[in-house]
Amino acid sequence: MLQRVLDLGHALRTAGVPVAISETMDAVAALEHIPITERATFKSALAASLIKSASHRPTFDTLFELYFGSSGAAADDHATGTREEFIEELVEALQAGDRAGLAELSRRAVTRFGRLDSARSKDWFSHYEVVRALELNTLAARMDQPAGEGPASSLAARLAQDEFERQLRWFRQETLTETRRRVAQQRGPEAVASYAVGPLPEDLNFLSATADMAELRKAVRPLARKLATRISMKRKRSARGQLDIRKTVRHSLSSGGVPLDPHFRNRAPHRPEVFILCDISSSVARFSRFALMLTHALSAQFSKVRSFAFIDTLDEVTRYFATEDFAAAIKEMNAEAKVVGGDGHSDYGASLGSFLAGYGADVGPKTTLLILGDARTNYRADNALALKELAQRSHRCYWLNPEAQHDWDTGDSVASRYAAHVDAMVEVRNLRQLESFIADKL
Repeated sequence: MLQRVLDLGHALRTAGVPVAISETMDAVAALEHIPITERATFKSALAASLIKSASHRPTFDTLFELYFGSSGAAADDHATGTREEFIEELVEALQAGDRAGLAELSRRAVTRFGRLDSARSKDWFSHYEVVRALELNTLAARMDQPAGEGPASSLAARLAQDEFERQLRWFRQETLTETRRRVAQQRGPEAVASYAVGPLPEDLNFLSATADMAELRKAVRPLARKLATRISMKRKRSARGQLDIRKTVRHSLSSGGVPLDPHFRNRAPHRPEVFILCDISSSVARFSRFALMLTHALSAQFSKVRSFAFIDTLDEVTRYFATEDFAAAIKEMNAEAKVVGGDGHSDYGASLGSFLAGYGADVGPKTTLLILGDARTNYRADNALALKELAQRSHRCYWLNPEAQHDWDTGDSVASRYAAHVDAMVEVRNLRQLESFIADKL
């Protein structure tokens, strides 16, 4: 058991979850007080010891099932009924919302329908075989609809359908978990963990994440709170200015000229202005959405935040983000902002020129300028001189590029031309890299 806890901690670290050695020691110490026969309590104690973020709980749950096995027996199913009778039994349990019954059915389903007879080992299981045999993709059509007519009956039918589908999703997950347990018993949990655990929300690639966008949105707000604290502490530490030689020497007279008590000039830390220029064309829209979301969540850390969006022309969109409903703000921006003036393909040169002409006078020595985009010009003029002028006017100018650095300067990318005029062009492909940039640079 001790080795399994240590292995679980190692697996979590391999998956990217930050688990310190001290936290693993806390998990081991918890075993003295938790009956391991009470599986739910045992699992909760390990989770409380090993993970610190709710966004990491799905990864913990997946690995826990691999390292600590099934909650029930995995005995063979000796039922003599047909596949159709098994499906009818499953539909009844789904409509009743019987989680205990569904858990037992999931184990029986994997045993009966998930085994791969063609495999070298007869103890090899496939979740796909269970889904196919039980017709889980079309099973929702089999549920009985509530009797009656009228709006009340229609509402009851929709609610019943939603509940049925919720229970069906739970059952699918249980069969997947059970399949992984069976394979882990044969090949070891490490082998299954290598493909069963997906990337953490903070490691999801902005340009390819689709179904996991809800997880990214949930990760932004706690990340903003953490970054706000780090930025505030950093500014407090930087409040101490340069060594004041004259005051230090004057106060050293009492110690015979030995400068035992150095004095420093006070420096008033200032909150910078932040101007954000976002390419919101389809190729990088997801990245810009989350960078905007995080920056506006941090708006209290800056004296001013102004946002500009562009595709082939540029428009200020700050007004849309005065609301707390960021999803509604993004929707309104996409519908109303004047960011397309031609063919709807990215035109960095025209957009940089428009920003310089229309808003360049507002950029000054307190301004931090952030440009978000992949620097792909569609082979149009890059207008790098406009960027150079903006960078010279600003206090700092950074370019956040959501493409991998090895793809810069390929095809229509002019990343190096733009990078030559900014303080840094930074690869930012996920929330972890975005967090690192904001904490280090802003």
